[in-house]
Amino acid sequence: MLTILIAAGDGFSGWASLNDTIMGGRSSGECVVNSDGLLMQAEVVAEGGGFVSCRSPVWQPPLDLSSATALRLRLQGDGRRYKLAVAVSDLAGRLGDLVPGGLRWVEDFDTQPSGISEVVIPFSDLKPVVRAKPVGFPLRFEAAKVSRLQILHSRFADDGESNPGFRAGPLRLQVLSIEAIQ
Repeated sequence: MLTILIAAGDGFSGWASLNDTIMGGRSSGECVVNSDGLLMQAEVVAEGGGFVSCRSPVWQPPLDLSSATALRLRLQGDGRRYKLAVAVSDLAGRLGDLVPGGLRWVEDFDTQPSGISEVVIPFSDLKPVVRAKPVGFPLRFEAAKVSRLQILHSRFADDGESNPGFRAGPLRLQVLSIEAIQ
């Protein structure tokens, strides 16, 4: 099995928080890199946005994950449903950057309330969205041009509807590793 390590342990250096405060929300959160990986700690407020996230720096050049078919995340969760968002630097992605929030490829995933969860997200399951709204025209995910990853807890699911696993209040998610696999 092919495995490409994207980040683990202190390899999450450069990841930063992006929360609903950018749109007038009141959630607060931080992303802390420690020896175990990336720790997202937050206080989520549903009104005024309802999301917190940690995102990677923009990779330049983009990551070429064309030899992989999925992303695998190892996490210590809190029983919430999260969303993985992937940005690509293809033409659609660059055009999407003209819109605040840009074009992202997303998929929801659940975490266990305790212990380590392993989540596999096939590239074929990623859905194109702009600001939590599905894109209504056909696009193709370009795994050879991955420019950023983001992990979110949001009121909205990957289909733009309400996230059934959303909970306001204190949040704690430890991301142990992210790999591309085949």
